[in-house]
Amino acid sequence: MSEQINEASGPGNDVKEHLKSRNTWLRLVFMALFAVILYISNIVLFAVAILQFLSTLFTGDRNERLTEFGEKLGRFIYQVVRFLTFNTDEMPFPFADWPGDRP
Repeated sequence: MSEQINEASGPGNDVKEHLKSRNTWLRLVFMALFAVILYISNIVLFAVAILQFLSTLFTGDRNERLTEFGEKLGRFIYQVVRFLTFNTDEMPFPFADWPGDRP
């Protein structure tokens, strides 16, 4: 009788409960979505860097709008990485506000 109680509350049962957790599987779906968004964001970041370089090359000055967008994009990428690595449960944009100016 005591063996049945131990089996019912043992570590194997915890694993089964974790495997059945709807929240964990839903998190996987969002992680896959944000992994794709991260990939696209890196392409956009590369384009911003190239445009900023060209702006500096031809005008001698950097484009302030690109600078501001690049900073916000960098903060967004940071938020995505934090979500993907389980450092936070808060989902980034579009489920939260787009990163604003520094406080």
